[in-house]
Amino acid sequence: MSLGSPKGFPTMAAFPRSLLSIAISVGGLALFLILASCLLVQSPLGSTVQSYFYGVDSSKKLDISVSSSNQTTSDSPLSNVAVIDKNSPSGPSFELPMISNESSAVKNKDMSDTNSLTSKPDSQSPMSSSLVDQPVPAVLSGVRQEEEVRNGSIDGIGNIYSSNNSGNGDSRMDDNNGDTSSGSTLAAEKSILPLASNASKTDSVDSGCDLYHGSWFYDSLGPTYTNNTCPIITQMQNCQGNGRPDKEYENWRWKPFQCDLPRFDAKKFLELMRGKTLAFIGDSVARNQMESMLCLLWQVEVPKNRGNRKMQRWYFRSTSVMIVRIWSSWLVHQTSGPLDFAPEGFVKLHLDAPDDELMKYIPDFDVVVLSSGHWFAKQSAYVINNEIVGGQLWWPDKSRSMKVNNIEAFGISVETILTALATHPNYTGLAIVRSYSPDHYEGGAWNTGGSCTGKVRPLSVGELVENGFTEIMHKKQVTGFDRAIKKMTNKSKLKLMDITEVFGYRHDGHPGPYRSPDPNKITKRGPDGKPPPQDCLHWCMPGPVDTWNELVLEIIRREFEGKQSS
Repeated sequence: MSLGSPKGFPTMAAFPRSLLSIAISVGGLALFLILASCLLVQSPLGSTVQSYFYGVDSSKKLDISVSSSNQTTSDSPLSNVAVIDKNSPSGPSFELPMISNESSAVKNKDMSDTNSLTSKPDSQSPMSSSLVDQPVPAVLSGVRQEEEVRNGSIDGIGNIYSSNNSGNGDSRMDDNNGDTSSGSTLAAEKSILPLASNASKTDSVDSGCDLYHGSWFYDSLGPTYTNNTCPIITQMQNCQGNGRPDKEYENWRWKPFQCDLPRFDAKKFLELMRGKTLAFIGDSVARNQMESMLCLLWQVEVPKNRGNRKMQRWYFRSTSVMIVRIWSSWLVHQTSGPLDFAPEGFVKLHLDAPDDELMKYIPDFDVVVLSSGHWFAKQSAYVINNEIVGGQLWWPDKSRSMKVNNIEAFGISVETILTALATHPNYTGLAIVRSYSPDHYEGGAWNTGGSCTGKVRPLSVGELVENGFTEIMHKKQVTGFDRAIKKMTNKSKLKLMDITEVFGYRHDGHPGPYRSPDPNKITKRGPDGKPPPQDCLHWCMPGPVDTWNELVLEIIRREFEGKQSS
């Protein structure tokens, strides 16, 4: 009896045919998947896959080579200022300046300017596959920015750029060496063209940038104010009102090598200082700077004069900001009573005690800008521990040795006043020490025939004339500053605004013989070569002095902006 198959069930002979069909189907599916995978890898989606796994977007190549010398760490990035040659036959070139050892402490530039034309960089910035193992500078973040730089519409830090520069070569200062000219006139040809009114952003300034090494460039946009739009300019600084024939000195602006210093933004300043008081304290150069600040702010709001004989006070109602000026020519305590062999009525400077009148107001100030130094050329006696230790233009007792000269006295005075601020139990503000302001009396001192007559543009790099007295005064000031820092016990902050070398180039910015409105004043040397009476110490307004307040604004921005946002 044979075993038969159940009814309706296929016989055993059908099984081989079914297995063959299944094998053919599986093979066909596998072949389809292989072909589909190849097509996908070559498509835009494939680029995304590659980017995901390897960090490289092969669909977007940047034709930029990075030298190994440009490799940096997070603590030593290269400068992010793009060098744009608008006169190149092939169009604007996009180069990365070589980093120098001096820039190792500079922080990365923040490229996120909400008002710039650049798009925000993605978390994975597109770059050439040859750069995978190299650090990418911030200037490479974002393809759109790279394209706009190539087209000349923006520079490497997000500022709108005019492309009709008629100069030869780069319209910015060279970040590599700072010397952009071979003569005294080439600097003007290498100048930046005017930016759009809203293009200069404080956001574009790197908070770690060294503000005090750079170059002066000619800005045809001109000053923010004129002698006719600011009514409080001291007549001695009103150079145009006093008949100075040239105006080019008003247009030169300071450009740090590693970043931009924006034009003064009055609204930004008032907002950062909302409800606060800024005091300019010191000599007549402090007054010069205070008036510059008021002229800059005057263009957006006319302040109320709330001053008195002891203190000049200007109040800006919109933000409750107060600008104050206190006269303190030496910043230390002075007396006129008899002391030892110094007679009554003679000025005696107690170098170990701060100006007590000044210190009464210190707790009321949020920011102070200190100015001193030039009065140490005036006649006075120096006192420490109630003992006369030296004098300037005075030392009648030749039998005694003088322990302290005027240069040493200046250094001691700086340490004294700054230590008083840094240890005051009720002062928590920001003290900005503006370094020694250079004068430019050539051929003599202010009272011995020194002159700056006829200076109409800044000195070029290599033309700077060393001034031994200025250099030693600056050195003593920095030493006093450093010593005071070590003694700090309170929550205040001390900042050195080191403008001495920067302004050594600006012999053109002084009133010179145009310090008086007298129409018959002498403005040229006489037949015997004797120069006319002149001022080569203070600064024309508008003029280079306005840069000091651009620097003050940047220091305040770095100090207050983060705190306000938090």
